[in-house]
Amino acid sequence: MARTTTKAPVRKKTKHSSAAPAEKSENRRQSNAERSAYFARREAAKVLRLVLEGDARRRAVGSIKSLIYSPSVKNKKATFALKQDELVYIITYDVLFGQKTLSTGDAEKFLWKRREALVSALASILKKKKLKNVQELLALYQTPDADVSKPRYVRVNTLKLDVESAQQELEKKFSVQKDDVVPDLLILPPGTDLHNHPLVMNGSIFLQGKASSMVAAALAPKPGWEVLDACSAPGNKTVQLAALMRGKGKIIACELNKERVKRLNDTIELSGASNIKVLHGDFLSLSSEDPTYSKVRAILLDPSCSGSGTASVRLDHLLPSYATGQSSNDVDDFRLNKLAAFQRKALEHALSFPSVERIVYSTCSIHEVENEAIIKSVLSLASSFGFELEAPFPQWSRRGLPVFEGSEKLLRTDPVEDREGFFIALFVRKKGEKPQTKDEKQKEILVPNVFSKFCKFMFYSQVSRARRSVPQCGCCHHET
Repeated sequence: MARTTTKAPVRKKTKHSSAAPAEKSENRRQSNAERSAYFARREAAKVLRLVLEGDARRRAVGSIKSLIYSPSVKNKKATFALKQDELVYIITYDVLFGQKTLSTGDAEKFLWKRREALVSALASILKKKKLKNVQELLALYQTPDADVSKPRYVRVNTLKLDVESAQQELEKKFSVQKDDVVPDLLILPPGTDLHNHPLVMNGSIFLQGKASSMVAAALAPKPGWEVLDACSAPGNKTVQLAALMRGKGKIIACELNKERVKRLNDTIELSGASNIKVLHGDFLSLSSEDPTYSKVRAILLDPSCSGSGTASVRLDHLLPSYATGQSSNDVDDFRLNKLAAFQRKALEHALSFPSVERIVYSTCSIHEVENEAIIKSVLSLASSFGFELEAPFPQWSRRGLPVFEGSEKLLRTDPVEDREGFFIALFVRKKGEKPQTKDEKQKEILVPNVFSKFCKFMFYSQVSRARRSVPQCGCCHHET
């Protein structure tokens, strides 16, 4: 019997089996991409919820940008992309312009039910601003990207890595220069993306602007000192202080907001600093006479402010308050005065600590009322405590507004030229000057009262003796 030869089905199976893993691999990649996009969207939503709630209450937990770059956000690049391209508003966009998406979440369902109201609101805005279409509306609020032309700054965390080693590591991929003002600051080309770089992820370097880095450097605490960071979250300046002190001494990091305390702890853990004690409480409630703070030699005061100097970097143009004309750049006088009242009170309190030798007051505001006006208002008090203004970074050209004698000792950075608009004032206690304690001040108040009573006693005693020795007129009753 002739043997018939047939094609073995193995080839087909082999061909089919080789295609199957490829298909599975492709499905797996697609699934991973979808999962990554899902988590990025979740993280972006969480960040936006925090920022929008803070914006509504005018009490921000942090900026969009700073919250995205916090250690708790894992997929920073994808999350930032969602935010930066305004894709976080994709659902609203789809509702308005007819590109329907799957209504799987509560937010999607909520918006779709209110589509007519959204369309009507958009039409009303366009009419009010005399615009023809949404493209003109978007163009109205477009802001230039600060990252395009300005360099990227990174601060080396010298608790984990020296500046030279960090520079060598970064030079493997980028052009790197040392900053001429802040010793532990490195300059990289504009647009450099380091958010997922290993040195950033392990806390060896921090993505921190030059102006922000100048604040702690101006305080210049020495290793072994005890330092009080009065309003410390998110903690970049706090851990920079720890690095400047080489991990020696003690830093008391005070923060009132519970959410920001968590962020502060995350930053400290990432930095590896071991000499920082976090205090969840109000700086103003700390008694300057409390022995707990009797050894504090430096205070960094970076109080809540309008944030007008960093509005563009913080991406505040994405907030509802910006659209309603209540952005940090156009903040109302009521809020500014309220902030200024707190800032002045906090600075006056900082000046009262008896062992403090150096105080830095800083804001990220461009407004005089939060800056020069605050310093001018406390000059007399500062002098009574033995403090005087000293110029931080004398080589820096941009100084304070000329509104009082000595304002040239203040420092400003420009929000356009320097990317961030900061204000820095440095108070230094004059050598040999010792502040009065509350007991000494109380004695100063009591002594004149006691002295005046003694004077009255002596006066009436002398009058009484005079009456006995001097002849009296007929109108007086003579003593017998």
